[in-house]
Amino acid sequence: MPRAKRKSGEDEFIDDDGSEEESQRPSKKTSHGDSTTDGIVACEISKNRKVSVRKWKGQVFVDIREFYNKGDQALPSKKGISLTLDQWKVLRDHAEDVDEAISGLE
Repeated sequence: MPRAKRKSGEDEFIDDDGSEEESQRPSKKTSHGDSTTDGIVACEISKNRKVSVRKWKGQVFVDIREFYNKGDQALPSKKGISLTLDQWKVLRDHAEDVDEAISGLE
C-alpha cells in the first residue's frame, strides 16, 4: 500500500500514485474510555497501556498503545503498534510459540 505524503499546510494527502484524498483522521480531542470514536478498548494491559479495536478507512485494526494523562483525559501516545486483522491472526496463532520461547528463557 503506498504511503501518503502530506501537502504542506493542507489537510489533503497525495498517494505515491499521485491521487489525492481527503484526510480521514479522527479528531484529536476525543475522550478515551471503554468506548471511543476511535474504537473499543478490549483490555488494559497496565495502567497506561491498552489494547483496542478500531476501524479506519474501512479496515479493522488491533491497536496496542501507551496512553498519557492530560488533565482528566487519557490520550494515545505515538508509542504503540496497529496490527491489521491478518497480522493479529498471525500473532494470535503463534501465542503458544511465544509462551514456549519465554519459558525457555526463565
